[in-house]
Amino acid sequence: MKLLRHGEPSREAPAVIPTGSDQVLDARPVTADFNSEFFEQDGLDRLQTAITRGELSAIDITGNRLGPPLKRPGKIVCIGLNYRDHAAEAGMAIPDEPIIFMKAPNTVVGPNDDVRIPRLSTKTDWEVELGVVIGIHTSYLDTPDAALEHVAGYVMSNDVSEREFQLERGGQWDKGKSCDTFNPLGPWIVTTDEMTNPQILDIWLDVDGRRQQSSRTSDMIFSVAHIVWYVSQFMVLEPGDLINTGTPAGVGSGKNPPHFLHPGQEMRLGIDGLGEQLSRIIATP
Repeated sequence: MKLLRHGEPSREAPAVIPTGSDQVLDARPVTADFNSEFFEQDGLDRLQTAITRGELSAIDITGNRLGPPLKRPGKIVCIGLNYRDHAAEAGMAIPDEPIIFMKAPNTVVGPNDDVRIPRLSTKTDWEVELGVVIGIHTSYLDTPDAALEHVAGYVMSNDVSEREFQLERGGQWDKGKSCDTFNPLGPWIVTTDEMTNPQILDIWLDVDGRRQQSSRTSDMIFSVAHIVWYVSQFMVLEPGDLINTGTPAGVGSGKNPPHFLHPGQEMRLGIDGLGEQLSRIIATP
């Protein structure tokens, strides 16, 4: 099934599209929102039971804004340089282990919301990524073999980045990753019963109608299962946490010459089965 949220910012309502259907059902009889409590309290099972029993009403959300399908994750863990071609264009070595950095949870916005260029920014960049939503408490997994059992679903994520802030201003990458609106998410979370293999997906991004990124998740250096296992060795992953699994080649900083986003442009991106996003670039007042 697909989980989505619709309505104005901070007033979104949860809805669900059952597997094999295009009908949108109101999820509010089961949960007030798709948040950490929903996943922690067997929300997916309760939601599926309500669908099977016919307890949810069909709704029309035509014209409604889509919010991020996950309400403010507890944390956003990001994996850097997880595609060989992206590491090459960045002029960096293939990592021996996943590179981990964090992104502020309040960067998350809806899939079609505006993205704001930060003040003083000259190098705001795009990064289409497969996002992983954690479903159960995850710590010190023994091997990657059972790691996907800890995943609730998959979602499209745009890890928008300011490269000067990230790479030229000292310190960690986080300050180039955590600017306001820097994580468009959605349009929906696809649960693992509907998407059983996250490593066979086409992934792409256009800027103003021109293809910039085009790859497949099979080209990841570290698989989703490996990433979930690996991260669990260093921190506790909790229900509703988000992992951004890295971006393929084609980012603006990797072009020759480099080029970056500016107000008036549009980003359109997609991943097989996870829908599309369309974000307009605007200036920060």
